[in-house]
Amino acid sequence: MSRRKTKRTPRVSVPIAQLDAIVERTRTEALPVDDHATLKAAVDTLARLTEELETTTTTLERVRRLIFGPRTETTDTVLGKGKPAPTDAPVPPADADSATPDATDGAPAARGATDGDATSPPDKKPHTGHGRNGADQYPRAPRITVTHATLKQGDPCPESGCTGRVYVQRQEPAVLVRVTGVAPLQAQVYTLERLRCGLCGTVFTAAPPAGIGTSKYDETAAAMIGLLKYGCGLPFHRIQRLEQALAIPLPATTQWDVVAAAAPCLAPVVEELAQQAAQGTVLYNDDTTMRILKFTAEARAEALPPGAKAGRTGVFTGAVVAETVNGAIALFKTGPCHAGEHLAEVLAQRRDPAPPIQMSDALARNTPGNHPTQAASCIPHGRRKFVEVHDAFPDEVAFVLETLRPVFHTDQLAQQQGLDPHARLLLHQQESAPRMKALHDWMAEQLETHAVEPNSGLGQAIGYMQNHWDKLTLFLRVPGAPLSNNIC
Repeated sequence: MSRRKTKRTPRVSVPIAQLDAIVERTRTEALPVDDHATLKAAVDTLARLTEELETTTTTLERVRRLIFGPRTETTDTVLGKGKPAPTDAPVPPADADSATPDATDGAPAARGATDGDATSPPDKKPHTGHGRNGADQYPRAPRITVTHATLKQGDPCPESGCTGRVYVQRQEPAVLVRVTGVAPLQAQVYTLERLRCGLCGTVFTAAPPAGIGTSKYDETAAAMIGLLKYGCGLPFHRIQRLEQALAIPLPATTQWDVVAAAAPCLAPVVEELAQQAAQGTVLYNDDTTMRILKFTAEARAEALPPGAKAGRTGVFTGAVVAETVNGAIALFKTGPCHAGEHLAEVLAQRRDPAPPIQMSDALARNTPGNHPTQAASCIPHGRRKFVEVHDAFPDEVAFVLETLRPVFHTDQLAQQQGLDPHARLLLHQQESAPRMKALHDWMAEQLETHAVEPNSGLGQAIGYMQNHWDKLTLFLRVPGAPLSNNIC
């Protein structure tokens, strides 16, 4: 997530003459809704492109992805499916079909698609996960036992001519899964009876049922709103429209008030998760730019980490994902701090003296200060730099991608077999180490023989891999070291 994931939106072709006509109409009349939306989209596009072009790290490829969206970066897609490895470059060791990650900047965790062998058509494998879900896939669904309407155990068999008796098939009951729809938030209206004394005028109101309380919004309502908003990414205004369609008024501002009131109750949970994450064996961290519409100078100054410059203007959402004995823990923090500073706050609570494995890209701002870690760098991040120059250096990039492909396949195979970290390390040392050495030697040869200009796109991609080689190959030396930061 070092860069914001560029979400692909539908392209709308608007002739410049149409934009000119809209601008002219603003002189004499209010714009219709459609014209306003078109003009605003054009202005937003210009502003986003201007912001991107003002950065010092932008490239034409990044601008292309910004406008048209990212393309998949699997080896077969980049090289062309079935394209053989180039003959003028060293041929990487042969291997079976393998997996390469979809290594798009800021993408959520993704294992990637299966690539075929470079010299032969891939074997077709049956697709999994497309069958019907059985009853065991609904562990939280209530189990309702339905007895037979006319028979019970021990009754005579109703079949004509049969003298047997029927018995319950306890191990083989018939199963019917019934899925129904309900609104995410529902409302109940309680009519509380009121009685008034005819003499003194005192009014007596019935008490609500036990456990109901007097608050309009139950704790479960706050939990559901928070889950929809922060767990599923559903904006408040969309939740408002959904509930409104179901005849339940729930304004976006009210949702915010409900969630804000419930947030303090969750603070101890977040603190406990941070403490457990600090004890993790592997910690992934990264960040992406974020916008806060109303971020006052006072709030920004308060959120700055210790030692940070007061003039820092960027706002980021930093993620820390920790592999712990209790499973993966994901922590997110939005503010002016970088991913490394967020990780440093977490590691400040670490009790284990052994340094954890830290996976990130090679940006300096991902470093957690003075906290010791075993630093690993993301291979797909380095791989992407070759993908971006494929059009100019097709043969060289093909060699790099075909060399890395079986390395990812070996890692996926270790996961599928459930190997422990030491067995996985041994497998990589046997299968992946020769391939990574072949890649390292090839890169060195390209620069030493001046076959590649160091300042060219390919030269810079090679330089990035060489400068961070020890971190990129930590998985060949340390048990449990990952290959990528895609999960973050």
